[in-house]
Order: sequence, then C-alpha cells, then structure tokens
Amino acid sequence: MPSARLLRWINVISTPLCTLNGRDRRVLGNETVTRVTRMEPSPQSSGPSQADWSDRAHALPAAEIAARLGVDVERGLSEIEARARLAKYGRNSLGRHRTRSLWAILFAQFRSLAVILLGVAAAISIAFGEFAEGLAIVVVLAVNTAIGCYTEWRAVRSMEALHRQSRVMVEVRRNAGLTKIDARNLVPGDVVPLRGGDVVTADLRLFAASDLQCDESTLTGESVPVGKSTEPLADRTILAERSNLAFRGTAATRGAGAGIVVATGMSTELGRIAALAQSAEAAMTPLERRLEQLTSNLVWLTLAIVGGVGAIGAGSGREIVEMIETTIALAVAAIPEGLPVVATITLARGMWRMARRNALIERLSAVETLGATTVILTDKTGTLTQNRMGVGQYLLWGADVDVAPRPRDGLSFMVESRPIDVADHPRLARAITLGVLCAEEVADRRDPMEVALLDAGTLAGLARAELLARFPLVRSYEFDPALKVMATVHREGTRLFAAIKGAPEAVIARSRRVMTPAGCVPLSRADRAEWLERIENAASGGYRVLALAERRLGAGDDEPYDDLTLIGAVCLIDPIRPDVPDAVRSCRTAGVHVVMLTGDHAATAAAIARHAGIVEDGTARVLEGSALQSMNFAALGAAERDRIFAANVLARVSPENKLDLVALYQRRGDVVAMTGDGVNDAPALKKADIGIAMSGRGTEVAREAAAMVLKDDSFATIVTAIGEGRVILNNIRRFVVYLLSCNISEILVIGVATLAGLPLPLLPLQILYLNLVTDVFPAFAVAMGEGSDDVMRSPPRKPDRPIIDRRQWLGIIALGVLITASTLGAFVICLEELSLSHQLATTVAFTSIALAQLWNVFNMRGRSETVFLNTITRNPYVWAASALCLALIAVPVYVPALGDILGLVALDRHALALAIGASIAPLLVGQLWLALAGVTARG
Repeated sequence: MPSARLLRWINVISTPLCTLNGRDRRVLGNETVTRVTRMEPSPQSSGPSQADWSDRAHALPAAEIAARLGVDVERGLSEIEARARLAKYGRNSLGRHRTRSLWAILFAQFRSLAVILLGVAAAISIAFGEFAEGLAIVVVLAVNTAIGCYTEWRAVRSMEALHRQSRVMVEVRRNAGLTKIDARNLVPGDVVPLRGGDVVTADLRLFAASDLQCDESTLTGESVPVGKSTEPLADRTILAERSNLAFRGTAATRGAGAGIVVATGMSTELGRIAALAQSAEAAMTPLERRLEQLTSNLVWLTLAIVGGVGAIGAGSGREIVEMIETTIALAVAAIPEGLPVVATITLARGMWRMARRNALIERLSAVETLGATTVILTDKTGTLTQNRMGVGQYLLWGADVDVAPRPRDGLSFMVESRPIDVADHPRLARAITLGVLCAEEVADRRDPMEVALLDAGTLAGLARAELLARFPLVRSYEFDPALKVMATVHREGTRLFAAIKGAPEAVIARSRRVMTPAGCVPLSRADRAEWLERIENAASGGYRVLALAERRLGAGDDEPYDDLTLIGAVCLIDPIRPDVPDAVRSCRTAGVHVVMLTGDHAATAAAIARHAGIVEDGTARVLEGSALQSMNFAALGAAERDRIFAANVLARVSPENKLDLVALYQRRGDVVAMTGDGVNDAPALKKADIGIAMSGRGTEVAREAAAMVLKDDSFATIVTAIGEGRVILNNIRRFVVYLLSCNISEILVIGVATLAGLPLPLLPLQILYLNLVTDVFPAFAVAMGEGSDDVMRSPPRKPDRPIIDRRQWLGIIALGVLITASTLGAFVICLEELSLSHQLATTVAFTSIALAQLWNVFNMRGRSETVFLNTITRNPYVWAASALCLALIAVPVYVPALGDILGLVALDRHALALAIGASIAPLLVGQLWLALAGVTARG
C-alpha cells in the first residue's frame, strides 16, 4: 500500500543512510528520485530568492523542489551549508517592524494646535512676570502630554507576540542524522520530520505523509484538521487547499510525515500575515477624529476672537500690557483643558465596567468606538462556534437521531425531539460502538473528529476502555487515502469483526447489506441513492459525515473493506455557541449588521450562518474568496461593491481578503468591528476601527493586535460592550456640551467686557482654576451616568455625524450667553451701582460664573425627561460633585492664602447673595427652555 512506502521513509529518516532495492534511489511520496548534487549558492553569490521556489512549491513535484534546493532528503544539509544559507537568507524569525521611538511619540504630542496655543500663552505669561499663570498652564500641558504619550506607546507592543512564537526547538536532519536546533536557525532546504503533536516552525513541502493531519484553524479558519498528501496540485490552488504543504504556526494532530523547508521567516505564510499586520495602519477612532476636529475649531475661533478684540483694543488706545493679559485670558478660556482629562477618565471607567462584563479593553478610545459600531465582521471558528467537533446526528435506517449538546433528563439522544435511551435502540448503540472502536485514542486529544466520536460514546455509556475490554483489539488498518476508509479488527468471543469508518461514498460503495429494525437486509441500488441523498443533505446543513460499517471476519487475514454491512452514518459539526443566536438578534435590533468571515467551504459556512441567526430570511448570501481575489479592491465597480455589501457570509477568505473588506466597509463610512482569534485575523483586527479577539481560544498574536479581548470568548459579550459604548458616547456628548457651554461663557465674559471698555471680570489664573476644578468634577459626574434602558433599541450614531451637531451647538451658545449675561450683570452692578473695588467685583464675577457653571450641569438632562427625575438627578455622582465643587469655590474666596494667588477676596453676605442670585438665573431659563423643547418634541 502507499502508506507502507511512506512509513518506510519515516523509518529511514530516523536511521543512517540506506538504500532501497539495492539502488541509490530515494522515495518521495509516489515519486522515485535519484540523489541530486547540492548546488546551493554561496552566501556572497546572487542566488535565487525564497520566492523562486516557495510561491509554487505546491504545484511542483517534491523531487523538483529537492533539486532546486540542492538537498538529499535522506542526508539533509551539512552544517557548513546550513550556516551558509543562514547567512544568505537570515534567521527564521518574523522581521521586526520599525517602531517609533519614545522621543518621537513624545514630540508628536506637541503638534496639536491647542497645545501650541496654550504653550504660547504660558510663554507670554512667564515673559511678563506672571509666573503662577505660566506654571499652571505648563502643568496642564504636562498632564495631557503624559496621557497621550502613554496611550500611543502601548500601541507598539502589537507585534511582539509574533516574535515570541518562533523561539522553539525543532528536530531536523543534517549530516545524515537527526539533531535538534533552534527553530530560528532553520534554512530553506532543511529536511524536517513531523509527528502528531509537533508544531510546524517553517513552511514545508511534504514529500512523505502517512495519515498526516494538521490543524490550520489559526491560519486558514478551517476548524477541522486538514489531511496532508504529497502529490503536486494545480498552480492556482488556494491556500486552504494546499494539502501538500505544512505551514508555520500550525500543528500536526496525527500521523507522521516529512517535508523540505521551502520558506522561512517573513517568506512564510505566517510571515506574510505578520507583514500585513505591520503595514495595516490602525485608523483614527471616531472619538479621536471628532475631538480633534472640535479642538481645532475652537482654536481657530479663539484666534479670530483674540485678533478682533486685540484690534479693537489697540484702536481704542488700551495699554499693551492690558491687551496681552486679555489675550492670555481669552486663550485660556477658549481651550477646555478639562476635556481630555475627563474623556480619559470616562473611557477608563468604561474599561473597568466592561472588564466586569468579561470585555478587556486594550485602547481607551475603543470604548467609544464600540458605541458607534455599524458593522461586525465576525470570524466563525471559536467566535460563533465552539472550535471543537461534536456529534450532532446519527443517520440510521428510517431514523435520524439528534445528539443534544447538553443532557436532558439524563439523556442526550433524541428522535423527533423525544429523548431516547441508547440501550433501547440496538442500531444506535451499534453505530456508536463502531465509531468508538474505530476511533484512535489520540495523544493530547488533538484530532477533533476522533475526540467527538469518543465523547459521544462516553455520553452514551459506551466508553472506549470498557468496549475494548469486551471487544479486544486484534489489529488496526490506518486510514488509506486512496480508499478513504480505515478499520480496526476486534475479537467478540471466538469470532472476529472489523469496525470500519470512512468517506460515505466509499463505505456505501463497498456495502452489500444494511442494518434495519428487522435485521440486516440487502442494500439495493435505490437504497444506496437514498443514503447518498441523506448524506448530501446533512453535508449541506454544515455537517461533516462519516459512514459506519462492519464485517464479520474469519480466522485468517481477511481484507476488511469488502462485503460490508452498513450500520449508519455519524454527522459531526463545530457547534454554535448557545448564546450566539440571541446576541445576533440583539445586534439586528440595535442596527448593527453582522457578516460572517470564514475559511470553511461555502455550504458549511451558509449552514453555520443559519444556525447562528445571521441569515434572516433563510437564504444565505454567500460570496467566496475566489471571487474576492479576482476583484481589484482599489477600483471596484458599483456592481462589485453591491455584491460584497449584500453578502452576509464570506467563505474561503484569505487574510488579504479580510484586510480589504475592513477597508472597503470603512470607505463606505461604516465603523467596523472585526472579531477573530487566529493568526490569520491579526492584520484585519489591527486595521478595523475596533479589533475584538478571544482570550481562551485566541492566539496571542490576535490578542495583541486587537483593541478588545473577550475573557469568556462569548459573542454575546460584544453586544453588552456595544451597549456600554453607546452609554459612554451619550455621556461624552453630554459633558462636552457642558464643558463648551462653560468655556463659551468665559470667552464671552472676557470678550464682551473688553469691547465694552470694562476692566477684566476674570483673570487668566481664575479661569484656569475654573476649567480644571469646577468644570472637571461635574463633567466627570455626568460621564458616570448609567444611561437609559433603551440604548440598544435604537440605530447606532452615524459615523460621519460630529460629536456636537447643530442643535447642540445652539444649546451651547444659548447656555453660554445666559451665563455670560448673569455674570457680567453682577460684575457691572458691583462696579456701577455698589461702587465696589475691582478686586471685590472680580470676586463676585468669579463666584457668579462658578456657581452658574455648577448649576448648569442640571441643564444636561434629556428633553423628554422630567425636571426632578432624569438621568442627571438619578446620578449620585452629580450630587457628590456638586458638594465638592461648592467647597472648592468657597476655598479661594474665604481662604486668604489661595485667594491672594488667584486675586480674590472674601465676600460679605450682600455680595454673596448677588452672586448666588445671578448664578441661578441661567438654570431657571435653561429648565424652562428644556420643558418647552420636550413639549414640542412630543407634539
């Protein structure tokens, strides 16, 4: 048999040089190859690149690959040659991406217009001797710079996991013997044996394979181990179907084989994915874009106001020192210094709350991004499914027996939704028994199909150990790739029988009888057609089907694969996670579109999508990777775009496909969340607006590239996180409105007073104190709100919608004007009516605007909410912040030491009453306006 020849080579690779049939020949799969002379170029020569043989290794005979690489597969390379090739091609490690230095990241923090403006204000203050003001501004800049620098520095760690993967030892043939070396020292042409349980450390062109299977789920998304062969394949064979290659980062689950290293380092498929992840730039998040745009607009507005006020002041003959002080006050008033601090703290608290719900956030801005998510591109294996094979059904004569994933009433087997006892169904018991006997007790339980059969036996009370005690194993026949079957022979009393499992078409073709409730009857042509149709229907439903049969044997070495009795078929599937369908429905209610990406075949992918609830109308709109590869994503036509956007399932997709799809949705204006757990998902995870990786089943590479990691690997956690993100987004909008209305009032107070010829009502240091203390705490309290219950029953916020829209800008201006009017009114009364000193009038203005800003937080309720019971009044943090701010306002007014620094004096009861009265007026008008707006909205 072919497997015997392959096994012989496996024995050869573990022993010294030998000859076959007395000739100097070597067997490579089914090819006989004469020893070739090594022609590897010297390190200094201009020899071929790895791409010259690795790109087409699957399409070339193994003999030709050996010839091109100048290697004798039984001797391997010599140490001298290996060192020369290592010098030429470099280490078998994933090249490091050139990262920005800490100094470069630090310097980048000072490129913001707001930072530049505040920096200029600090320099002018210090130049004119206002050291306290200058120092205060510098402290604010230092805090914001530290936050930004730390956040960006964290991003450079995303590729480190890829490099840690390669530091393992590997067995290799060199100098005609086996030796273990650091996997980083593998070179093209090295001969590497593979056995079940080994991790593949370079891309190999297999020339020997005996029942060899590899788990490639982290690379291709294929949830079932792939059987390996040695024959050349078509040149255009896609990655997931290159069965004669073993790829770096995958693992052998069973069998044995050997291959020639055809690619190392960044030339491997894993290296190519690493390069994609390195080159995939993480897009700026919606919150970052909006805050940057908002800050930029404020800076230009400030410059315009400063220019206008300065021109008017100069024209009216004001002192230069006075105008400079006015300019600094305007600059400080315009920039909401508390905005980045509050935003950071708010997002950090969101991270903490999500962590309690099993979602670990790696990047602060990802919290807000979740709330704006419009599309989820979800991986299948390990995300929607459990990444393990399980028995879903047994097909018997006249009956389909369903296997429940969880026992009900002690039973897990059901016919037409009615639980049954296996002991009462001999045919089912026999099918389970044959599946268990014919399954291998795989080391480390790596082969999921074998494990599924064994688990089903345990569930039915037919454990392998007990069955082997009843039916001792006599001999076994390994899986024959040509016949597509395998068998084990057992003793039952004085007789022998063979348990057979394999491809349904192969087993049915060799079966002569079938077991029925009435006993074994001949298998007619019509019966065969009916069985094949049932199996085809099961396969279209996402199942992988194995047929089960047996044969009674004589005492001799009878061939086990002829004259079989068909018992039934077992249907295996990677089960959907129980909470996935409900989570998908929640996404649909929330207006979030879910698209499944998978490396599986189209039929399997469509079935999984139906089980997961992604398909609404029962018809899966599947687009295959081969179609995507033929498209030019840089210049897609309208029809091609519509075809992609209409698909809810994308099958056989490659890492490049995933990356292109993320970019395509982003260009349409979507906020894209990408979920995944494999190495092949890393580039798209990094490119997406928010990459979501799995903690338990996910690879470290995927976790490092992602912005969020699910601790429970549950798709449902994503829905919870999206709801939390929406609450945070609403809260951020509220506190931005609050902060800007407060800052607008400060700008107007300074600007209007200057234009009216009044002395400055507020000094720069007083404004800075207001911005950093009385603004921050109420804003933070607003951001701590729990949100409304219907947050997931509305569509996501449009990605192109600014953080503050036209209606909210009108509210900001209106509130700012109200606070300005009350503050200037109190200031003018102090100067003109009460004839108070400028310092005392300034203190009244400071107290008035501070209290007015504090009461302004209650104007942040929703229009549809009532005055006394709303999001703000139910928030305990608002009341705590109000109490704290009252104390902080009183301290500089009534504590002389701080009052001297800020230029404030103590107020008597008449002045204090004036300040309080002036501060309440904006609250009353604001509440009246909200009430009228609520009535209008309801009408």
